[in-house]
Amino acid sequence: AVPRTRILATGGTSHNKKILQVLSDVFNAPVFTIDTANSACLGSAYRAIHGLVAERNVSLADVVKSAPEPRLAVTPTPGAEEV
Repeated sequence: AVPRTRILATGGTSHNKKILQVLSDVFNAPVFTIDTANSACLGSAYRAIHGLVAERNVSLADVVKSAPEPRLAVTPTPGAEEV
């Protein structure tokens, strides 16, 4: 089974619930946030770490296991996908 889509919002906009709700409704997917300073840079940092350990056959999934757990911010409004 293919996992359901989810959105991870970072940066200043991730603090605006109304914008997050629009994203959730448009993509019909839950939106998660990470309560970490400079979270927009986090993906690049994990990719850099992955590059350093790539020759040891370490997967990106294994590298990001230490990432902060995202928190559910909003879910799609029922019926929004029909609009």
